Amino acid sequence: MKIKDIVNRDIVNLSNCEQEPIHIPGSIQPHGFLLGLKENSFVIDYCSSNCGDLTGYTYSELLGAAFDAVFGVEALKLLKEYIFDEKMLSSSLLKLEMRGSNFLCTVHKSNNVYVLEAEPVNDDSRPASAVYDQTSQFLSYMHDTHTLKELCSLVANGTREITGYDRVMIYRFDKDYNGEVFAESVRKDLEPFLGLHYPHTDIPPQARQLYMQNLLRLIVDVNYTPVPIYTIDEGQNKNLDLSLSILRSTSPIHVQYLHNMGVGATLTISLIYKKKLWGLIACHHYSPKNISPEVRLAAQLQGHFITSQIDVRQASEEYDEARKVTNALEKINSYALGSKSDLNDIANTPEILKLCNAAGIAIVFNEKVYKGGLTPSDDEVRQIANWLAAYSNRTSFNTDKLVDFLPETKSLCSTASGIIYHSLDIESDNCIIWFRPETITEVHWAGDPAKSIMKDAKGLSPRNSFSLWKEIVSCMSKPWLQPEIDTAAAYANSLQRHINLLIISLEEEKYRKLSELLRQTNSELENINWISTHDVQEPLRKIQLISSRILSKEEDMSPDVHDSLKRMNASAQRMQTLLVDILKYTKLKHTDDSFETVDLETLCREVVEDMTETISEQSAEVIIEDLPSVDGIPFLLRQLFTNLIANSIKYASPGIKPVIRITAAEELKSYLPEDKTLFKVINVADNGIGFDKQYAESIFNIFTKLHASSEYKGSGVGLALCRKIMQNHNGYITGSGVPGKGAVMSLYFPSEERYN
Repeated sequence: MKIKDIVNRDIVNLSNCEQEPIHIPGSIQPHGFLLGLKENSFVIDYCSSNCGDLTGYTYSELLGAAFDAVFGVEALKLLKEYIFDEKMLSSSLLKLEMRGSNFLCTVHKSNNVYVLEAEPVNDDSRPASAVYDQTSQFLSYMHDTHTLKELCSLVANGTREITGYDRVMIYRFDKDYNGEVFAESVRKDLEPFLGLHYPHTDIPPQARQLYMQNLLRLIVDVNYTPVPIYTIDEGQNKNLDLSLSILRSTSPIHVQYLHNMGVGATLTISLIYKKKLWGLIACHHYSPKNISPEVRLAAQLQGHFITSQIDVRQASEEYDEARKVTNALEKINSYALGSKSDLNDIANTPEILKLCNAAGIAIVFNEKVYKGGLTPSDDEVRQIANWLAAYSNRTSFNTDKLVDFLPETKSLCSTASGIIYHSLDIESDNCIIWFRPETITEVHWAGDPAKSIMKDAKGLSPRNSFSLWKEIVSCMSKPWLQPEIDTAAAYANSLQRHINLLIISLEEEKYRKLSELLRQTNSELENINWISTHDVQEPLRKIQLISSRILSKEEDMSPDVHDSLKRMNASAQRMQTLLVDILKYTKLKHTDDSFETVDLETLCREVVEDMTETISEQSAEVIIEDLPSVDGIPFLLRQLFTNLIANSIKYASPGIKPVIRITAAEELKSYLPEDKTLFKVINVADNGIGFDKQYAESIFNIFTKLHASSEYKGSGVGLALCRKIMQNHNGYITGSGVPGKGAVMSLYFPSEERYN
């Protein structure tokens, strides 16, 4: 049987210090021994080399042997009860007698191996009752504290009384895992460390991870010689994960670190809060020191006191602050927001700064900046708002050190070191920003943090100087408290609602004014139409009266004059009828109630009759074929077809008799492919000069003419009026043409039928 040790001899260097495999050192501290038992058979597969000193069996004798064959059936029975009753998952201890000696044991599982760690029972250890009494007394004192700092100070004193260490520190991490000695109890002749800061490199990530897994860490003597762990060499890379081990050997860098501090023994208890490493209880002794497992558990209980009270104590500390900012929120929420100018009033209301104890406030709305208190300039606020909108995706953001995110704001530290930002719009830079200036502070480090790890001839070494090192911190504001952040968010939401209501009310006011202006304009137009039609009708009546008198004396005039007077009288009559229709039209609301059923064929024949003179002059021919009835306004439809026929005659081809054909499509059609409404289509086709298809849309624009005025008379209004008439009938008009061959105007009148 070949036996080998599993000691990890990898050298730690600058490139791998943060990946140092401290969970598999392959060795333990010498104040106890370790056995690794196979899960199913309880055969000893791992064994520390000091077993011979503590049990009388050497590691070579133990490896490969069954646990009960060496330590007895009763010991195995107690071990199995401890494991299968899940006592190993609690803080309870297993007491075993092995070879006539009593040991206090802990057991945990590492992969498929039960790791048993045993320490000799110390007859000099304090009775459990004394530890209990002292802990109970501590609990009574705990109720007298109000702040978290007071509680931590009490825990530091209580832990030192229970454990007897020279120094007990409550070590608190910041967001970057730099540490601060938050509370301390120390022997009077020693230099206090209270308030000192330690860089995050003092406790690297893999060490923090182990502190999360194993809540208690003990080093009895920093000058110990590591005890190797042996196993049977089975031709594979065997190793043993000691993450949960009490006896696990320590990183050489950490041992050197403790040497440099002059520490002889340590006890470290993890403080876990909300599943994160909040801090540590760090106990230092300046000579070797061991404490019994019972005392360790009592010390660990002190850590539970702290973590269980963090929420309560922080809430107590923040209560007064929360009450103040809540009062400010209630006052400013009662402020009615009625116009844009009110944003300036809000920005200069004292309560808006009290909401989160800020020094300045800026509201950006439609690129205008409303400010109050100590703030950057308007342009600088806009630049910050623009960056924050992009960085936060128009949500929210806060920091006490803006320069870490936006280095170009270094010149603004006196006004904008800390900010709370909330967007007020998902599409623009509208926002509200609270500002705090820098608070220049002096941080005391235990040695230069830039020299926390150094390289020497042997590789890496921790710093050996812990002299007070002062750092001046600038461009950093007082941190924002959670009640301040919450209250700012609450008000930002309230302001966003108010601004949305303001926008709506401003739009409503604008539309109300426009509606009133439109009503007045329409009223004026109606008055103008009324006056115009009446003023025009008076001379028309006179024309009719005079022409009628002349016509009554037929015997005194020639037939040509008589015919001309008759046509003049008829034209005056038609014009008077048209004026009456226009007057009626101005009073219509253009609803379906104004429509009536119109027989288009009859209407078109009447139009042709009215246009007899024009048609005859041009020797034109108008053909009307089987037109349907539609819903519409008769006089408008009369005007529609009059304009279309006149347009076709106007643009007739020289030397060719104008032929105008008015027909209906055989089937109902849709105007657009996606349109479910079906239309009756009337086509007005001619054989005139036509037009290019590129002008098919522009010909309907008002005052648009495709030809010079000298060539074709007209104002360019005719087809625009046709489109307007079709729009009033909820229909459409389109045009198509071929140069030199003619044009077709298609009229779409909605029917009652629809596509399924």
